Amino acid sequence: MNLPYPNRAGLANRRDFLARSGMGFALLGLNNVLADSGNHARVQVDPLAPRGSHFAPRARHIIHIFLNGGLSHVDSFDPKPLLARHDGKPLPTPNLITERLTGAAFASPFQFTQYGQSGIPISEMFPHLGQHADDLCVVRSMKCDVPNHEPSLMLMNSGDNTLVRPSLGSWLTYGLGTENRNLPGFIAMCPGGHPVKGPDNWRSSFLPGIFEGVYVNTEHTAVEKLIENIRNPRLDFAAQRRQLDLLQALNRKHLDERGHDPQLESRIQSYEQAYRMQMEATDAFDVQREPEFIRERYGKTTQARQLLMARRLVERGVRFVQVWHGKWQPWDNHDEIEKNHRKLAQECSQGIAALIADLKERGLFDETLIILGGEFGRTPTVEITNAGKSKLGRDHNSAGFSMVLAGGGVKGGTVYGSTDEFGFQAAENPVHVHDLHATILHLMGFDHEKLTYRFASRDFRLTDVHGRVVRGILA
Repeated sequence: MNLPYPNRAGLANRRDFLARSGMGFALLGLNNVLADSGNHARVQVDPLAPRGSHFAPRARHIIHIFLNGGLSHVDSFDPKPLLARHDGKPLPTPNLITERLTGAAFASPFQFTQYGQSGIPISEMFPHLGQHADDLCVVRSMKCDVPNHEPSLMLMNSGDNTLVRPSLGSWLTYGLGTENRNLPGFIAMCPGGHPVKGPDNWRSSFLPGIFEGVYVNTEHTAVEKLIENIRNPRLDFAAQRRQLDLLQALNRKHLDERGHDPQLESRIQSYEQAYRMQMEATDAFDVQREPEFIRERYGKTTQARQLLMARRLVERGVRFVQVWHGKWQPWDNHDEIEKNHRKLAQECSQGIAALIADLKERGLFDETLIILGGEFGRTPTVEITNAGKSKLGRDHNSAGFSMVLAGGGVKGGTVYGSTDEFGFQAAENPVHVHDLHATILHLMGFDHEKLTYRFASRDFRLTDVHGRVVRGILA
């Protein structure tokens, strides 16, 4: 069918029509706003180019081992002898908000042993970590806002309980760029599917989409399934490059005609990244390339493979690697906590210790910050049913829990802060998640109040209007 206007280049689409009519006045100042904020410049230049931080960093990479569901602090890194003395007895509970009914004191079924010159007590759940006790910094006085998974996951990952905001990994790749253009700057590994809140845990939100975390399903062991559709089985790299160059030229022309379009810009960058990943991604995720003794050191579990992959990724310049224990919330043990926590810890204890040793041997430990923990802790009291029966588990606890840090500028052999005598809530030197984020950014060379992005006429930051650097854990 013949169109009445054979030269369609002059036709206005819906967006152009609105911009050229009444709404156009509202857009007159947009370029100036974008120029003032630096947003337009950031997406027009190479967004992944390496950039300097505010000051000399102590760490260059982060491996976040996420024990999603909520590790029990009183069963792992925060022993409470009084719980054993009051086991089965009512406790003078503080004004603590929980999700479910809890009853009497529940003594930990795990034994604690002091390790290293520092004498840090570690539960028998994590026996392999004892050999690295003097490298660990245990923050016992963590707290968040509510005892629910969804908001606590969002807070731990992006600094906001409710709204989808840029994640920590996205902020870091936005601030620092990447050291390896053939790999994403931010990778989230989770076996079997997404955790609670799914991709919101690694979103870039209003930051350019190229800073969003790349999800990898580590349930698969075959490399071609770990990263699907990366390699073209029919075209070599040169032919793919010619195709991509044509596609990118068309996309750039489309972008130039429409001005600033973050979604289109992100797509352009993503195509380029996918092409580059063919060169190195399959190698980075292929743990079979490691010597057998290294693979044996880590162990044979899915968690072990993930941790070995994490080492291979930071070795190749990836900024932020998030290692989830599993989909949904495996550490959310409301019943049979002794059985379930022990099983889960056996899946990762050996691998975590191997990761620390491996990073040390390769000279990467001092420049890699390891973060270990969940989104909150668990109650020192036993969870009970509506009929008053014990489930031998613990409910969520946002008022007090532990996080373990190692490497990357933290003070090893340190226990910072404390919970009360029973483990209900942070008592000495409380550390909110905003404070943890401020400290992590500091270790990566950023003033958390100055790493900002202009959005909706406001300068946003990871810590919002909160946060302080916890100086007591810095080496």
